[in-house]
Amino acid sequence: QAMAELERALRGEPDLLQRLAEINRRRDAGVHTLGEICRRHRLSCPSREQMGSFLLGALHGDAEDYIRFHLETIGCRYCLANIADLERRQKEESTTTTARRSRYFQSSAGYLRQ
Repeated sequence: QAMAELERALRGEPDLLQRLAEINRRRDAGVHTLGEICRRHRLSCPSREQMGSFLLGALHGDAEDYIRFHLETIGCRYCLANIADLERRQKEESTTTTARRSRYFQSSAGYLRQ
């Protein structure tokens, strides 16, 4: 949504569009900022494995605090998408496990003593 607003602003303001083109030219010429390098190479992003551990509640202390800060305060889109994917997979696996247990129980119900 913020990107759509930015795009509308750029279309309506030739000065902004010119500034953006200048920034892109500098970047293409090899003039990089530390922040840009960190964002481009995702140096501050936790690994997918670390985010999975975060979802399972297996991280504590500084590691847990940092991932929460990275997701909630920084709002890294890459990591938010990663977390959403991990949550979706976790939910699917939970549903699959429940269905599998139900089938096992139903298939062995006749063998149980009453």
